[in-house]
Amino acid sequence: MLSEDVEDADTALAQVQAVLGEFRRSLMLVPIRDGGILTGDQGGLRWVYAFTDLDTLTAFAQMRGEGGRWEFRRVYGARLLDETLAEIGVPCGVAVDVGSEGAFLLPPAQGIVPGHVAVTDDADQSGQSGQGASS
Repeated sequence: MLSEDVEDADTALAQVQAVLGEFRRSLMLVPIRDGGILTGDQGGLRWVYAFTDLDTLTAFAQMRGEGGRWEFRRVYGARLLDETLAEIGVPCGVAVDVGSEGAFLLPPAQGIVPGHVAVTDDADQSGQSGQGASS
């Protein structure tokens, strides 16, 4: 039984790494609002909205009752994760293609987002910030 759990965990990790790798290589559309990127807050976390195509972004804008088109910028997923989230400075993840069947979340977890915007448990709170802290 334990070896099956390990294999399942290894398979799940490989799948997460594949999705993350594909996201990092993909050109995303990030909506702009009031001079900054559009975010939403849920459960004490901030989520940056990112879309894989204009139709999905437009559908989300319409779903929110905010018209058919939003201003947006194109940014590679790697830059979004490594630079844009770093500028936000609070626990933050990415909500991809919100409102569509293909929607998924990149949570604010170590290894996905920069260390200082990742959520850590109390055991990891040692006064260190960022990627210098070890777990």
